[in-house]
Amino acid sequence: MKNNNLFKFSLVLILIGTHSFVFAQNNDKVKTIHKKVIKVDSHIDIRPDFNTAGNDASKETLDQIDLPKLEKGGLDVATIALFADLDKPSPENNKLAAKLVQSKLEAIKKWVKANPNKLEIAKSVKDIERIKNEGKHAILLSFLNAFWFNSNINLIDSFYNKGVRVFGFDHAGNTEFAGSSRPNEAYKDQPNVGLSKLGEEGVKRLNKLGVLIDVSQLSTTALFKVLEISKSPVVASHSAVKSIVDVTRNLSDAELKAIAKQGGVVQIVAFAGYIKKDTSFKTAYLNAVSKPFGIVPLKDDPKTSLTPEKYKEYKAAYLNFSRNEWKFATLADYINVVDYTVKLIGIDHVGLASDFNHGGGVIGYANVGEAENITTELVKRGYSEEQIKKLWGGNFLRVLKSAESLNYN
Repeated sequence: MKNNNLFKFSLVLILIGTHSFVFAQNNDKVKTIHKKVIKVDSHIDIRPDFNTAGNDASKETLDQIDLPKLEKGGLDVATIALFADLDKPSPENNKLAAKLVQSKLEAIKKWVKANPNKLEIAKSVKDIERIKNEGKHAILLSFLNAFWFNSNINLIDSFYNKGVRVFGFDHAGNTEFAGSSRPNEAYKDQPNVGLSKLGEEGVKRLNKLGVLIDVSQLSTTALFKVLEISKSPVVASHSAVKSIVDVTRNLSDAELKAIAKQGGVVQIVAFAGYIKKDTSFKTAYLNAVSKPFGIVPLKDDPKTSLTPEKYKEYKAAYLNFSRNEWKFATLADYINVVDYTVKLIGIDHVGLASDFNHGGGVIGYANVGEAENITTELVKRGYSEEQIKKLWGGNFLRVLKSAESLNYN
């Protein structure tokens, strides 16, 4: 009996030792791959108070991106959107949007200038590769939501000159350039709007400048028209899959296949509401943000429906909710969507994004400091180093380089 118990005890020790050895091997493999590949998050937002007094991004903040988190997660490229999410176009709102976008740009530049040995704004794939080799983090500038342009197509050139290399026409609500996947009744947007003549000129101008076109927020009609006329592959910088979560913001299988056929890339977004079918998310949003103020999403204009005081309370409620949206889905839920998309359109046409600071993130990738968890999950699921390289940034950099090659200024 003693010998039998000794045998069982010895077997347990062997199994524990074997498991520990395998775990150590996998952990070493994850760290090696994570350090080696260029890791790109293709869409991160910043809040209006980013890198301001009391919210210094060189230090730890409540935001999902700051320097300590970048250092911890080892994210090589943070694609930060110059984005104004204000209300419908009006002389007042257009001025506010222009001011907000400029203030975000200045905050980013100030952040980079304060940390020259750790941060640098990249304007090309060559810049990104060099910055990575120098052990620094690249900040790639993108733009989203041209609702305030007043038909001034020359602003595209202006943003190119400021360093923007990824550009999207829309967010929630149609613009003069293109229809949105989420036309807003409150702003009297017309549904099913495609790409306008101004939008077609915008696509041609972006091609000429060598800027990568972002189709994430476009209506289906507009998306297919962009694919038809763009001379370079496009990116959906922060999208998910409609056949998994059926919302207009997500891409249908037909749209996913069309982007891939054109040579483009779909950056799957780690955004709980778009990757996991969970009624609790919508219910929580309605209870926390909409119902207390009597607002119906995408039907009511909060700014005109509420008093100035109530509007401030409404914005604060949304901010608080958006900081916690990542709790409604897990990293496994996220990579399940990545798996689906890879199987549907191929490993060469899929990438990764977060939409941090605008509701993005999941349990396990709740901020840029947790980037290594993604590599861990991909290794766990059997993705090779070459495949992980493509998903983490290789595919995105390929289409960015393709757009650059068209530059004929």
